[in-house]
Amino acid sequence: MKNILVTGGAGFIGSNFIPYFLNKYTGYQIVNLDKLTYAGNLNNLTEVASDPRYHFIQGDITNRELVESLFKQFDFQGIIHLAAESHVDRSIQDPSLFVRTNVEGAFVLLEAARLHWMQKPGEPKSAHVKSRFLHVSTDEVYGSLGPTGFFTEETSYAPNNPYSATKAGSDLLVRSYVHTYGFNAITTHASNNYGPKQYPEKLIPIIIQRALTQQPIPIHGKGTAIRDWLYVLDHCKGIDLAFHYGKTGEHYNFGGNHEQTNLQIAYQVCTLLDKLAPLSDKNSYQSLITFVTDRPGNDQRYALAAQKAEKTLGWKAEEIFETGLQKTVQWYIKNNLQIF
Repeated sequence: MKNILVTGGAGFIGSNFIPYFLNKYTGYQIVNLDKLTYAGNLNNLTEVASDPRYHFIQGDITNRELVESLFKQFDFQGIIHLAAESHVDRSIQDPSLFVRTNVEGAFVLLEAARLHWMQKPGEPKSAHVKSRFLHVSTDEVYGSLGPTGFFTEETSYAPNNPYSATKAGSDLLVRSYVHTYGFNAITTHASNNYGPKQYPEKLIPIIIQRALTQQPIPIHGKGTAIRDWLYVLDHCKGIDLAFHYGKTGEHYNFGGNHEQTNLQIAYQVCTLLDKLAPLSDKNSYQSLITFVTDRPGNDQRYALAAQKAEKTLGWKAEEIFETGLQKTVQWYIKNNLQIF
């Protein structure tokens, strides 16, 4: 039985990844280390709570003493590093928390793994020749695209807000450990994720939450910012493939190949809600859409080229947006009292 540390496993991606991973593999035990900030919810992990291969530890990844003690206790042979502060608006209001969690937290994990796994630079301990650190990053480290083209794994970093800058910083720390110590690490980047279990501050769940509670639905600027959307389970499958089959030191992009403006997303969510949870007065939820001041320095377009992951890992985005969005909306309708 191999022990894997998953950080931030009570968050959106983590609470989808852990059940998927435990269901797929019988030879892994997962330790979920999560601080349980506002965005972490253990109710999203009830399906694995009684699994003897799952362990939850409440704690902060910046707590070096705690992290090192967990390495000694569980002798981790892999890390899936998901824990991060990720909401751009919050990073604009308080960048310090993002620096601490995203940069310092990554450093603590990298250093604990290096000391536990490595004999010396370029020489892993015999029990950890295959131990691997998978660092989950974001497409936002690449900056903002023009109306055409895609980010690739060779695109230069150009982060434009404190969140993406701190993720870029953690990415570079990972790179330095690979090149300095011969550390077995991989970095992945994904398009905007959507799906069940996401905290309602990101675009799709906040549209649903505001609509179901009949509050104004805020759309930044004129709603023209474009994002590429990836269903969360497709991202989880990409993380799995990169962890098992990726090449040390490489970056892999996972794109959904479905670009939409924020306003288009709002209209589509409202149209679905009109069918699935119609208002008693038969009006459309679209009437709640309200334009608010644009985010400072808002990136206008993100889109990832995923050919590398498709060719070398055999990955592809399987969920089409229309069915994925319907699954997402239905989940929030069913779970609205729990989530909101």
